[in-house]
Amino acid sequence: MFEKYKPINDKMYQVMDNKGNLILKDWKGSLSDKQLTQAYLDMLFERTADNMAVSFQRQGRMNTYPPNLGQEAIHIAVGKVLTADDWVVPAFRELGVYLAAGASLMEIFLYNKGNENGLKYINAPHLLPMSVPISTQLLHATGLGFSINYKKEKGVVFAFVGDGGTSEGDFHEALNFAAVWNTPVVFIIQNNQFAISLPVKQQTKSINLAVKGIAYGIPSLKVDGNDFLAMHDAVSYARKNAADGKGPFLIEAFTYRMGAHTTSDDPTKYRTKDEDNSWKEKDPLNRLKAFLTKKKLLKGIDEEKLVDEFKQKIEKEFEAAEHAPEYKLDEVFDSMYEQIPDELKRQKHAYESFLLYKEKVQ
Repeated sequence: MFEKYKPINDKMYQVMDNKGNLILKDWKGSLSDKQLTQAYLDMLFERTADNMAVSFQRQGRMNTYPPNLGQEAIHIAVGKVLTADDWVVPAFRELGVYLAAGASLMEIFLYNKGNENGLKYINAPHLLPMSVPISTQLLHATGLGFSINYKKEKGVVFAFVGDGGTSEGDFHEALNFAAVWNTPVVFIIQNNQFAISLPVKQQTKSINLAVKGIAYGIPSLKVDGNDFLAMHDAVSYARKNAADGKGPFLIEAFTYRMGAHTTSDDPTKYRTKDEDNSWKEKDPLNRLKAFLTKKKLLKGIDEEKLVDEFKQKIEKEFEAAEHAPEYKLDEVFDSMYEQIPDELKRQKHAYESFLLYKEKVQ
């Protein structure tokens, strides 16, 4: 299916153009009309929640937050192929995947408010906590894949990393061992063009990022990450490849971070308006909407009313996070080791003394 899209030739798999017109005239997707429509609504929900999260942070009601704007097609495409047996190993910019895996918005908001209880993911037992250290999570993904093989279990691991993460040693070690051990891991690089402020061209001399998997003997593919149809084809194929015992697969999702790296970042310092505007024409939400509109699949959907309903639901989730109890101090220190070491005992005692002092001065 992807034989002619070889990374070494810098070929990118794409199904539709920026206006929602099919480029591959003989293309036949695996999703029904109903599933395609739901995918668009899921992307719309993610964008609404993401925009509101940025607003909550700006209001001082939440800590630093990493916007997902412009990368929704990647997340929802993966969400549509996830099974109950699959594992998700995220970085930190995969909101739609968290939700598809079973995490709640309340938990996500809670974590971004500084409460570690937000990482418990009560209804998502196969979702690892978001990883802020760059690329370290990929080694965990390879280990999970090894465990699946060792225990002869079902399931595939979906592991995410940004373009900057491909410059880290952990990325290469994870790919190497995943290939050697033939682990069922789908590595997804979200190439949004910038590692904070550093552009891809200053990170690597490789023709693209997908080609990095070839040296390790991993089948790899560069995909238009703003094309939901292309992304769904790619992740579906990659999952089947891994589930059939053929080992890992690497996908470079070629996309663009339309917002800031985090709410502490100012992208105008390193990006031009012309660049931003050119990528706005490739907006994944607009492209899928245009495709569905041509197929007359959005008839009867009042999008404005729907977004209002989304906002009410999201607001309730955030209010639940605001009223959640603080996590217990013991959980911060006592859960890291079977027997708490002396250094952590010292730190815990120092913090308890600080809390007592705080009570006295208030």
